[in-house]
Amino acid sequence: MVPGHLTPSSPAQPAAATLAPPHPSFREALAVWLRIGLLGFGGPAGQIALMHRLLVEERRWVGEQQFLHALNYCMLLPGPEAQQLAIYVGWLLHGTRGGVVAGTLFVLPGFAVILALSAAYALWQDTAWLESLFFGLKAAVLAIVLEALLRVGRRALRNRLHQALAALAFLALYALHVPFPVVVLAAGLLGLAASRWWPALVTDRPAAEPAGAASLADLLAAQAAARAGPSLGRALRVLALWGSLWLGPILALGLWLGWASIFPTLARFFAQMALVTFGGAYAALAYVAQAAVQTHGWLRPGEMLDGLALAETTPGPLILVLTYVGFLAAFRAPGGLEPLLAGVLGAALTTWVTFVPCFLWIFLGAPYVERLRHNRALAGALAAITAAVVGVILNLALWFGLHVLFRQVGVLGLGPVAAAWPVWRTLDPLAAALAALAVLALCRWRLGMVWTLVLCALAGLLLKTLLPGGGVGSW
Repeated sequence: MVPGHLTPSSPAQPAAATLAPPHPSFREALAVWLRIGLLGFGGPAGQIALMHRLLVEERRWVGEQQFLHALNYCMLLPGPEAQQLAIYVGWLLHGTRGGVVAGTLFVLPGFAVILALSAAYALWQDTAWLESLFFGLKAAVLAIVLEALLRVGRRALRNRLHQALAALAFLALYALHVPFPVVVLAAGLLGLAASRWWPALVTDRPAAEPAGAASLADLLAAQAAARAGPSLGRALRVLALWGSLWLGPILALGLWLGWASIFPTLARFFAQMALVTFGGAYAALAYVAQAAVQTHGWLRPGEMLDGLALAETTPGPLILVLTYVGFLAAFRAPGGLEPLLAGVLGAALTTWVTFVPCFLWIFLGAPYVERLRHNRALAGALAAITAAVVGVILNLALWFGLHVLFRQVGVLGLGPVAAAWPVWRTLDPLAAALAALAVLALCRWRLGMVWTLVLCALAGLLLKTLLPGGGVGSW
């Protein structure tokens, strides 16, 4: 029997626990992580929505509160929060190997696609064909994001304080451009203060879990604590292992190709970015674009936008645009290597130094975070952070929706307010129609996520073939 598999014949378990779904085998989890990696379109909002649907709603491998608790922690870390959430859940299910597989498969399909597209771009400088291929797909992702937002919001916003925090977090990010970590930390501090002076506001009864989900979540937490409880020795081992893995390829390429080659420069630059990119990819893209074009001369003006278009239309984290930057930089300064080989090495090195720290943060901190999951002193703070995260997801969903439905998005400025605002005359009717079709397929016809994606992708391709001059949104 699989460890942790609860059955009615397990006399040591309480009766309620028998309702828990069976603990997934490693092979079952492997198939799901690969599916997430292949279908992870739509940036962090789409990827979080996808994981919530597959892991919480459909399979009930983790409970709602445990999922949000993990997401709260990942939101505080530098780097792509959706990939870190996958690593966290993979670690809960199957320990270190589960986290490694979950985090790797989350990135690997997108890396392979962006690598191939980067090579095609470097050779032919043409990406227009991608619009037809992914036109309907992005409309479907918008429907998936909106459905997940409603599901999470209904369970996380349990009282007026939580609703107010979600609204304030959304306004701070969308209209005032407050730094992302400041929003999340402020919500936590407010929740901590409220839990001391107004405990009724923040210690409300948790939203109901699906039958059995809470008991399996508790089992997973107990197993995780048993196999990898927090300790100084374990923390030092994790630091030594993942620190060595992070820096090892940098040293190897420097010794092989020389420290004057482009590869040590790429590694240093993107390793620094991995440590300071709080708030997702967009927080770092302006700085990367300026450095890549003006400081280092890796890209020509406008090519960063082309790379962003490639990353937005492929699965995986949006920060994979850095893979494109690394490819072009090495392709154009190959040293003694063949340009395509140099480009592949540059892309792989850039991706490695960007994503390996994510494993370090999760494996180092997750045991401590899980131990605090039932700490009453922090319940108010974490509930407040959860509420703020709903506002964060709403901000991401709105940004994504504006750029799917409108060809142009401007800025509405009024004093300190600078909010993204659609240029209404550029509404893309075909994109709007496909988004409506996706909502009907997902919520009314109950086709499921995969068939909804397939339906909208085929419909979009057909429309673009029949109407090649119209319906091109802002991609």
